[in-house]
Amino acid sequence: MNDRPLIFGIVNITPDSFSDGGKYFAAEVAIAHARKLMDEGADVIDLGPASSNPNAAPVSAEEEIRRLAPVIEVLGGEGVPLSVDSFRSETQAFALANAAAYLNDIQGFADESFYPSLAASNAKLVLMHSIQREGNADRRAAPEGDIVRHISAFFETRLAALEAAGVSRSRLILDPGMGFFLGPKPETSFEVLSRIGEIEARFGLPVFISVSRKSFLRAVTGKAPGEAAAATLAAELLAVLRGAAFIRTHEPGPLRDALAVAAHFGTPDARN
Repeated sequence: MNDRPLIFGIVNITPDSFSDGGKYFAAEVAIAHARKLMDEGADVIDLGPASSNPNAAPVSAEEEIRRLAPVIEVLGGEGVPLSVDSFRSETQAFALANAAAYLNDIQGFADESFYPSLAASNAKLVLMHSIQREGNADRRAAPEGDIVRHISAFFETRLAALEAAGVSRSRLILDPGMGFFLGPKPETSFEVLSRIGEIEARFGLPVFISVSRKSFLRAVTGKAPGEAAAATLAAELLAVLRGAAFIRTHEPGPLRDALAVAAHFGTPDARN
């Protein structure tokens, strides 16, 4: 664990997040929370203007931008590195115009008409795989067969399209998805977590993992989202051991501390 992953601190500017239920919906509260997460050890703040859980209501690009604008204005003015979590091209264009360092897309950048804008930008792109392919997570079953092979086939197609459009491979980051994005069975998410190294080795690209308070952790512990801190930290450390280069989390402080301690143990590489 000598090479510490970058930590993305989650700020949900939504009224219906599964994890914090509108707690940071007001712009001034979201800004204060982002500052707190940076103080606790986040490297980047990941701003989510719409929830992606199965029960969330759809949100227009106009509403996403309305939620983001005052938060980005303040945090960007303070030099906070920002990521915007949206699959809507209009929202992504707004983020790029306001110097977002990362775009985080649960659909893996499905809109090819937006690729020229992506190619012309400098932002890093987090391509997330989901079995849904479009929109929010739902409760459909995972596809038959090897899930990592399924994930890899998606990445192969999407990477080829982005690179053909002029997006540099060096800007691309892979997120295999977790929880309902892989299906309702916890075993599927745990299998993918254990095989992060295969994905990294196959594509030669960094892997981004977001397990914080996810349904599959709560399913095996019986905990509510607000009680899932220990399970989250355990899964995040497993992800790092398996090779994750980015961790997206609600609580960067405990993860930062755990990584600092683990770095002193000379932990053998568990990715192979």
